[in-house]
Parts: sequence; structure tokens; C-alpha cells
Amino acid sequence: MVIRKINLQDIEALIEIGIQTFTEAFSSSNSEENMIKYLDSSFSTKKIKAELLDENAEFYFAELDGKIIGYIKINVGPSQTVLQNGDTLEVERIYVLKEYYGKQVGQTLLEKAIDLAKERNVDYVWLAVWEKNPRAIRFYEKNSFVAYDKHIFMLGSDEQTDILMKMKLNNN
Repeated sequence: MVIRKINLQDIEALIEIGIQTFTEAFSSSNSEENMIKYLDSSFSTKKIKAELLDENAEFYFAELDGKIIGYIKINVGPSQTVLQNGDTLEVERIYVLKEYYGKQVGQTLLEKAIDLAKERNVDYVWLAVWEKNPRAIRFYEKNSFVAYDKHIFMLGSDEQTDILMKMKLNNN
């Protein structure tokens, strides 16, 4: 498996994997109308291009035999979705194609984020995970993340609660 940084030339592939993985993960738990609203706004070419051009955000693909099988988005500084105290790095998105669940793709992507956080010498890596996603919550707990707060995430017109989780880094 190869992890590589995404650039502007990858925009169509990023939109495609973003829509596919989000749909696989959440369509069975949400209305079609809310899914369409969210996907149309979050994965528009204009929005993804702006995110790719943001100097405080980075995307990485996980590729296996030339096929994109997952991706991650990290944010630092003012690009974090929730303002954090101190030096932090946010894992805003980490998604893997369903057929690759349980094959260490998510683990490898998360380890990439942790490596990037250590390079930046931040104190914490944090993320938000839907409270109705026990599989993801267990994954983050296994990786030393602990819940510390909650916030509202809008999926279309549906208010959903995300659990905020963080992991302290030992940068000594």
C-alpha cells in the first residue's frame, strides 16, 4: 500500500472516492434527501478545490496496486473545524472503501496523520466521530483516542451529534 499526498490534478479522483466512501459508510443510516444535500455541498468541485488550495489542509490517498482505496484529510491552525487550544492537528476525514475494511487501510492512514502531527510538533491529534458509529469509535479508542466533548454536525437538514476525541502525543 502506498500513501501519497493529493494535489489539484487529483481533484476528480478525490471527489469520486469521497462520495463513494461517505455513501458506503452512511447511506443506510440517513435519508436519501439528506445524503444528496450533504454530498452536493461537501464534494462540489468548487469546495474540494478550495480545500486542496488551503495551505493549512492536506489530503492523502491510500493506493493499492494503483487503485485508490481510501483517503485522509488533515487540518492545522485556522483550518480546523473546531478551534482547539494549543497546538493540535485535526483528522477531519478518514475514509476507506468498504471492501477494504479490516485490512489495515484506516490504520495506515491514521498512522500517517500521527506522523504528520509529530513532524509539526503538536500536542494533540483530534477528530470528530458520529456517536452512532460504534465501529469507528472502537477503532479510535484502540488507537489511544479519548472522548472529551461533543458537537453538532449537520448532514443535510439532520442535526447529528459527533463525539470529539483526542490523542496526546509524546513529542519528547
